[in-house]
Amino acid sequence: MGVTTRVLGRSGIEVSALGMGCWAIGGPWWEGTQPLGWGAVDDEESVRAVRRALDLGVTLFDTADTYGAGHSERVLGRALAGRRDDAVIATKWGYTFDEATRQATGEDASPEHLRRAVTDSLRRLGTDRIDLYQLHLADLSVPRGEALIGTLEDLVAEGLIRAYGWSTDRPDRAAAFGQHGAGATAVQHTLSVLRDAPDLLAVCDKHDLASVNRGPLGMGLLTGKYTATSTLPRDDVRGLAPGWLEWFRGGRPAPEWLRRVAAVREALTADGRTLAQGALGWIWARSGRTVPIPGCRTVAQVEENAAALDRGPLTPDQFAEVERRLAALRTAALRGADHPHWPAPTLPATHP
Repeated sequence: MGVTTRVLGRSGIEVSALGMGCWAIGGPWWEGTQPLGWGAVDDEESVRAVRRALDLGVTLFDTADTYGAGHSERVLGRALAGRRDDAVIATKWGYTFDEATRQATGEDASPEHLRRAVTDSLRRLGTDRIDLYQLHLADLSVPRGEALIGTLEDLVAEGLIRAYGWSTDRPDRAAAFGQHGAGATAVQHTLSVLRDAPDLLAVCDKHDLASVNRGPLGMGLLTGKYTATSTLPRDDVRGLAPGWLEWFRGGRPAPEWLRRVAAVREALTADGRTLAQGALGWIWARSGRTVPIPGCRTVAQVEENAAALDRGPLTPDQFAEVERRLAALRTAALRGADHPHWPAPTLPATHP
């Protein structure tokens, strides 16, 4: 049975059960010599991809002001021109950057920067409101995050944003917004068949928050495109992976993650789904609050992912089979050094 829409937590905002992540369409930007984008991008294809997503029923588009040093927001705004009311726009703030040089320059968690950032994002997006505005600083302390709630509530009252959330893999940060912010409605966090997040999902249940899922396809590992011999270019963040990026090392897919993909591939594709569609179906079966936002930069990627909406969640039996295979791999990993390493949970110091 297919799945069409879900509600963003307690905001009542209805969105498609599948979103489109817009990190990649931002194109190149850097921190010094470290690439933070996904390499060169065709803006016209990006615009076509966004519009095709809308045509196929995808309404949630997630970006950030820092992606491409503002470029992702500009491209998304151009693609949605004339169709703004058909879309739900989510963006993020907290990092600073230079648009002219496309360099990341640091971070700023002050209320004053928050005010400037929302104004700049509205201008780049060509809109009068942001539907979901997310704090992008994953590891900001709880007191400093809570200090921003008053300004966020003012922005809601002024109609500049409709709701807000925190992009973080730390449950205490997500709970801080959920417990104290009347307009808080979502947490964006890592979730995939490769990396479950039971503590974050429990926070979402407790505080009636949507679970917006970045990395639902393991940065491409769950598309089936990459093998042990694949090499990513050095202008791609995966090709020169920083410490917080766990899926790739030395420009290649990390072997322990490829083993995990291999363990679940058959179970995810048994009913004729592609690997990516099966991975999205796992997320929908995991919780009724989940909204995966796989990154796309081509029409073909959008079409494959959107087709998963017709397939819907994995059935209980399919989900159980995936879990059985993961448990078997975990057991093997615990037997000794001769068995594949089982990736331990990580909390990166920063992330896009």
